[in-house]
Formats: sequence, structure tokens, C-alpha cells
Amino acid sequence: MTAKPMSITRKVLAMGLAGGMGVAATPALAEVSTETAFVLNTFSFLVHGFLVMFMAAGFAMLESGLVRSKNTAAICLKNIALYSIAGIMYYLIGYNLMYVGDSISWIGSVTLLYNPGDSEIALLAAGDDAAAAAAPLAAAVDNGYSVASDWFFQMVFVATAASIVSGTIAERAKFWPFMIFVAVLTGIIYPIQGSWTWGQGWLAQMGFSDFAGSTIVHSVGGWAALVGALIIGARKGKFGPGGTIHPMPGANLPLATLGTFILWFGWFGFNGGSQLALGSAADAIAMSIVYVNTNLAAAGGVVAAMVLTGAIYRKIDLTMVLNGAIGGLVSITAGPDLQNHLVAIIVGAIGGILVVVAVPLIDRLKIDDVVGAISAHLVCGIWGTLAVGIFGSANFGVQIVGILAIGAFVVITSGIVWGILRFTTGVRVTDEEENEGLDKAELGMEAYPEFGAGSQR
Repeated sequence: MTAKPMSITRKVLAMGLAGGMGVAATPALAEVSTETAFVLNTFSFLVHGFLVMFMAAGFAMLESGLVRSKNTAAICLKNIALYSIAGIMYYLIGYNLMYVGDSISWIGSVTLLYNPGDSEIALLAAGDDAAAAAAPLAAAVDNGYSVASDWFFQMVFVATAASIVSGTIAERAKFWPFMIFVAVLTGIIYPIQGSWTWGQGWLAQMGFSDFAGSTIVHSVGGWAALVGALIIGARKGKFGPGGTIHPMPGANLPLATLGTFILWFGWFGFNGGSQLALGSAADAIAMSIVYVNTNLAAAGGVVAAMVLTGAIYRKIDLTMVLNGAIGGLVSITAGPDLQNHLVAIIVGAIGGILVVVAVPLIDRLKIDDVVGAISAHLVCGIWGTLAVGIFGSANFGVQIVGILAIGAFVVITSGIVWGILRFTTGVRVTDEEENEGLDKAELGMEAYPEFGAGSQR
């Protein structure tokens, strides 16, 4: 297999981050040998990748805390299952569609499987034979990083997009139809739109900028979740006559809070690893700036949500504050390389405000989003992408084009998939199963059996 272009080149060119308020890594400033840079870059991909993988646990805990107790085991199953299916589909076809080759216009290569490069296999086969290892070593390190490390880092991102959908349509979606949707989303829909920017496609050539995926990851998950919520419909009893809205509070707010902290922690891998290189002093400085901005934006989202909910409701709403943190994180994800840390706080705070405004607005539109993912990931994803055109070096008009193009593509393709599933397998459980809870109806077990059926909400 021919090694693809070095990731840092791919992403810097795709985002147009040089100049302005951005920080761009530049291989010309490398202060270590090529082989050492290869090791450091690979190490960065792997460590940041498993940080992002830990976000899967964060989504599972957040969603488990925000659903009713009779659906807790089911949402846990969906989260571990979707992560597994996302990994397999991205290996089978998704990565090649997103990054490898140009066999079909506007997407990557329609080929199956993605395995280590030929030079890496040859290097392993050479063992201690220095003469035999010389040529494959040179070829491997010239790529800048291990092929498998890059695949792993990119794979955990696609799993994040799928996790967003599970929280929105919780408590009424069938398990296997949802898994089929996840397979299509992670194997086809996400990789194709991702190739437009991170795969050096047409949006990259226009100058669309999305550092770590406010639009490419989070809005994609948000759009797919929105379409799913519209097609599947609201939970029974959520909306009453005359526009009344009946709250259905989650069963375990400490668990939801733990999930939010895990997501916050994993986000350092999400944004920090998207620097895509750690082979020079400039890379290390740029990565440090990204870490600080990520943390400050989340904090800004929390404080803004606290202040606004306190002002509106005269009480601070914990669930809004948790989503305020996520909204701040999503908002900064498109441009965490800003050198002015105060701007990061502002971007995150606006994200927290948008969550507080969007959650009740979506309820009034009779869209049932169990965990507030549409507000935190779609709305704040759009805002964060636009913010790069306001505070960063991106062109504001191009940012709008990217948002609209990706949104239209995901809405249409996910709508087709949801529609096919609705008229074939069905996508919604029966009223009896919904009343009983998906733990018993689909799993035949309870998350909290010691409390008995009578205590379930």
C-alpha cells in the first residue's frame, strides 16, 4: 500500500491556518531527527486517540444519567455496540473513502480494508538485519507517522459522531435498526463528507476551516440525530395538547455529571491530537495552546449556562450546565488554535448560552431530544465553525458554504437511510415496549434490578 501524504500537511492545507490568529505546525521547524519525529508523531496519535476513545465512556455515562432508569442498560448497550460497529466499518471501507486516493470525484477510494503500509511490514520483517531494514525504515519514517496510528486516531472521531445520535433518539428506537444506521453513517456518510475537507477535497480547496470537527464531526452527528428524531417521533407523553411539554427527567444526575467530566477530559485528545504532529518545538507550543483554549472554552460554557439559567429560571439547572460545558467544547473545536485565550472563553460562553436557548426552543418545536445533543452538538457546532471566520483566519462566506453543504448532504443521506429502515424493519418500539422500558423489552434485564419494577419512572 502506498503511504498517504503526511497528516500535518493534509490538515494544515485543508484548514488554511497559516497566518492570522492561528498556529500552524510546520515540519521545517523540526528540531529532532526524522525517525524521532516519526516516533513522537505516532505516539501523539496513539495517546490522543485513546483519550478520544475514552469519550465513548463519557457519552455512555452522560446518556445513562439522562434517560429514565428503565432504559439505562439499553443505552449502555447501544454505546458499546456503536463504538464497535464504527470501528469495523471504518476499517472495512470508511477510512479509504475519506483519505485514500481519488478513484471517484469528491470521495476517496472505494476499496475494502486498510492495513499497514508495505514499508512498515517490510521493516518488521527485517528484524535486526540493519541492511535489510534500511530502505523500509527510510520509507516508513518519510511518511511522518505509523499508518495504523493515524487510522486509530481518525476512527475514534467517527465513533463520536455516532454517539451523538444515540442520545437524541434514546428510549424509543429499536436496537438493530439503529445499528444498521450506525453502520451506514460511519462507513459511508461520515467519511464522504470528511473527505471534502480533511481528505483534501473540494471544501479544502475553497479554504473551509474546521480544526478538529465542530462541523465535520459534531454537526454531522447533530444533523443525523435531528433527522432521526423527526422520523422516529417523540416519546409517548412528552408533548401534550395545546403545546404543553412534560419533562421526563433523567434517573441519575451524578452519573451524567461524571460523563460530562469524562468528555471534557477526552476532549484534550480530540482537539490536542488534531494538531497532528509532535515532532518540533512549534508543534509542542501549538498543541499546548490548543489544550488551554479547549479547557477555557468549556469553563466559559459552564459559567454562561449557570448565569443564564439562574437569571431565567431563578434556579441553576444542572443538566443545562452540563450541556453548557459540552456546548463550549463543541464551539471551540473548529478553532482551538487561537492565540488569544480570552477569545476562547468568549467562544465557549456563547456556546453555553446557545445551549440554554436552543434546548427549550427545540422542545417547543416538538422535537424530542432526550439528552440535548442537537443543541450542544449541532447548534454549537455551527456556531464554532462560524467563529473561525470571525476570530480566526478563515473566510466567513466559505465557512457558511461548508456548513450548508455538509448539512444538506447529511440530512438527505441520513433521511434516506432512516426512511428505508422505517418502511422495512421499523425504527420504533411498540407502545407497550416503550412503557415497559427498553431494558426489559430488548435486553430482558434491568440496570437497577434491586429497586424493583414499581420504582421505575
